[in-house]
Amino acid sequence: MLDSDLALLYEVQTKNLNKAVRRNIARFPEDFMFQVTEKEEEFLRFQFGTSRFKNKSEEWGGRRYLPLVFTEQGVAMLSSVLKSEKAALVNVEIMRAFVRLRQLLLSNKDLSRRLDELEKKYDSQFKVVFDAIRQLMQPPEPPKRRIGI
Repeated sequence: MLDSDLALLYEVQTKNLNKAVRRNIARFPEDFMFQVTEKEEEFLRFQFGTSRFKNKSEEWGGRRYLPLVFTEQGVAMLSSVLKSEKAALVNVEIMRAFVRLRQLLLSNKDLSRRLDELEKKYDSQFKVVFDAIRQLMQPPEPPKRRIGI
């Protein structure tokens, strides 16, 4: 997530969020946070239709610095360096989401293990049923867009 999006989420100014990160830079290794390149920033501006400063000293039309981007771990760490009630609430929700995700993954593994046991227990006449269940357990493939439609 971009620093500006997270600033909105945490209800702080982007510059204050970035200051907190810089003061605690040891908590943000490159797999937690990185800064976009000028080329990436140009692409983002094009995608979002945002403007830019004419030069670094003028104060209109955009950002002075390249945006920071945070991974899931970086978002969680950010919650711990921002000192606000909102940051604490967001941090709690992030941790709950991680717990739910782990539970979901474990339940899928458990289901797969049980299916393997059942498959060994019953003969090949149920192979079609087991194959159908396994297919239903797979995440759906994104629909393919047809060109020109």
